[in-house]
Amino acid sequence: MGLNGYAQINTDRVMAIGRNALYFEDYVLSIQYFNQVVNAKPYLYEPYFYRGLAKFYLEDFSGAEQDCTEAIERNPYVVNSYEVRGLSRINRKDYLGAAEDYRQAIFYSPEQQGLYQNLVYCEVSDSNFVAATEDVDMMIRKWPRNAKAYTLKADIELKKKDTLQAEGLLDKALELDPYEGQAWSGRAILSMAQQKYEEAEEQFGKSIHLLPKSSGNYLNRALCRYHQNKLGDALKDYDMALDLDPESYIAHYNRALLRSQVGDDNRAIEDFNFVLKRDPEDYLALYNRGRLKELTGDLRGAIQDYTTVINHYPDFWTGILARAACRRKIGDIKGAEQDEFRVTKAQIDKRYSGRKGKFVKTRKQSDKDLENYESMVVADETEMERKYNSEYRGRVQDKRVEEELEPMFVLTYYEKPSEVKRVINYYEAVENLKKTDIFSHRLLLTNSEMPLDEAMAAEQFKSLNSNSDRISKETSDAVHLSHLYLARAMDYYLVQDLDNALIDLNASIDQNAQFEVAYFVRALVRYRLIQINRARDDKKDNPARLMELNAVRSDLDKALNLAPDFPYAYFNRANLAMEINDYRAALVDYNKAIKLSPEFAEAYYNRGLCQLFMGHKAEGISDLSKAGELGIYGSYNIIKRYSEK
Repeated sequence: MGLNGYAQINTDRVMAIGRNALYFEDYVLSIQYFNQVVNAKPYLYEPYFYRGLAKFYLEDFSGAEQDCTEAIERNPYVVNSYEVRGLSRINRKDYLGAAEDYRQAIFYSPEQQGLYQNLVYCEVSDSNFVAATEDVDMMIRKWPRNAKAYTLKADIELKKKDTLQAEGLLDKALELDPYEGQAWSGRAILSMAQQKYEEAEEQFGKSIHLLPKSSGNYLNRALCRYHQNKLGDALKDYDMALDLDPESYIAHYNRALLRSQVGDDNRAIEDFNFVLKRDPEDYLALYNRGRLKELTGDLRGAIQDYTTVINHYPDFWTGILARAACRRKIGDIKGAEQDEFRVTKAQIDKRYSGRKGKFVKTRKQSDKDLENYESMVVADETEMERKYNSEYRGRVQDKRVEEELEPMFVLTYYEKPSEVKRVINYYEAVENLKKTDIFSHRLLLTNSEMPLDEAMAAEQFKSLNSNSDRISKETSDAVHLSHLYLARAMDYYLVQDLDNALIDLNASIDQNAQFEVAYFVRALVRYRLIQINRARDDKKDNPARLMELNAVRSDLDKALNLAPDFPYAYFNRANLAMEINDYRAALVDYNKAIKLSPEFAEAYYNRGLCQLFMGHKAEGISDLSKAGELGIYGSYNIIKRYSEK
C-alpha cells in the first residue's frame, strides 16, 4: 500500500505515524503524513505545527515560519507555535520578528526561563543593547541564581567591548554553575584574545564536555592547539567539527593546510576541492591546491590552478615563479622563460620585492591577500559562543543527556555517513540474507540510521507494494514467505508504520520460528514503540512499560538462543538492561559482545559508561579509551571529566 493509500485511514492514525516519523528524525517522511491531515482537516492547528517543526529541522526556516503562522491563526494560545516560529525567524536573522514571538510567548508563559533567554539573544543579535540589558536584568531579578543570565549579560558587555565587566560576569556565572558551557566558551575567547592558548585550550575543553554538539568550540580549540604546535590534536578537532557541521568552510580550509603540513597531501587536496566547489573564486584555496598538485606530481593540474590565480592577480609573483617551475618540469621551456622574464622585468621596474611583510599564522576569513596563502583562517569576529535555547515544552524529541549510551543496532538499508568512523558491521546470517533477491537494497547493521529523503521514501512505498504482491503469490515455501514478511516489515519500519511492521514480524516468525534475524528486528520495533509511548506518557512509572520491556528482552533471548554468536543482539540486550539499571546483567552482555567482536567500539563505549555507573572508575576509563581509539572521540570528554573527579 502506497502513501496515498493512507488517505482512507483515520486521520488520528496518520497523525500518529507522522509523529512517529518526526520522533525518529524522519522529517521528510513526516511531512508527507502531516500533508494528508492538513488536506483532510485544514481547521486543525496541530498538523501545521508539527509540519512546521519538521521543516525547521530540515532547515526550511521560511516554510517552518509559514506553517507556525497557520497554526497560530487556528489556535493563538499554544506557546510552542510561537517558540518554533521564533526559532525559525532567528535562523532567518529576523531578530525583530523573533523577539515579538518571544514576548508573546512570555505573555502566555511568564515563568519559562528559556523564553527570556531567547528574547535577550534576539535583542543582542539585533544590537538592541538597551532592551537586552533591561530584559537580562529582569531575568537576574526573577532568577538570581540563573547562571545563563550572567552569561548573557557578559555577552552584552563583550559586544560593547567592556572585557573587564564581561570577565567578572562570566566568573559569577561559573561560581553559580560550573557546568555552564557557554560561560566556559566565553572565558576561553577572552584567554584566546590574550594569546593564552594553553589556558584557552583547557577552557574550550570544558565547554566541549558540556556542549559536545557545538562545532564552534572545536574550531576554536583547534586554533589554540595549532598555536601550540599540537598539529595532530588540531586535526582531530577539525574532524569533529566537520562531523557536526560538514559544510564548515573554516574547518575544511584549515584542515587542508594542516594536512599539507603533515604530508597528507592527497586528502588536503580533497578538502580544498570542497572549498572550491563551494566558491570557485577562492583564489587562496586555488593557489594552495596548485601547490599540492605540484607536490603530488599533477603538474598540468597545478599549472591550470596557478594560471587561474595569475589571470585574476597578474602581479602575484610567487604564483608566476611556481608556474614557471612546473612548466620547466613538463618541458615547456618557452612558457617557463616567459614567466621568469615577467618576474625579472618586475624586479627591474621595482614592482617585485619578494614576500610582503612577515608570515602571519592566522588571517581573517575576509582577508583575501594572496601573500597569506599559508595562514590559517579565523572568523572575521571571534565572539562568545552565543546559543539560543531550542528546547520547549511538548518537544517530541528525546532530550540529550551528557553520558548518553550508544543506541541499539538496527537492520536497515540506510546509514549516516561519518567523517570520523568508517566501520562495516558484519554478521553471517545478515550476509546470507543479502545473497537473496528479496531485499530492495543492501542490508546494513548500524546504530546510526539515516532519515529518508523524498526519493528514498517513495522507493520504500514502492517496495512495500511490491512485497505485498509477492506475499500474496507465495503459498508453499514457508522460509521464503518468512523472508518476504521481514522485507515488508522493514519497509513499514522505514516509513515509521511501526504497528504494521510488528504485524509482519509476527507473521515472519509464525512462518519460521527459527528465524533469529526476525526476533532481533521485532525486539527493536517493540522497543521503538515503547520509546514513542514514553514520550507521550507523563507517568514516570507505568506498570505496562515493564511488561513491554520484558517482551523486548524475550525476543532478544530467543535470537541469542538461536544464534549465540550474534554480538549485536548481546549489545541491544545490554542496552535494555541499562535502561532498568541492571548494570551487572548489562556488563555480562557487553563482555560477550566484545569477546565475539574485539573491535566493537560502541560496546567498549557503553561498557565504559556501565563501569562508571557501577563505580569502577579505572575499568570505565580504560574502556572509554579503547572506544576513543576505535573512533568514538566523545569518549575523551568523559574520560577527562571523570579523571578530574
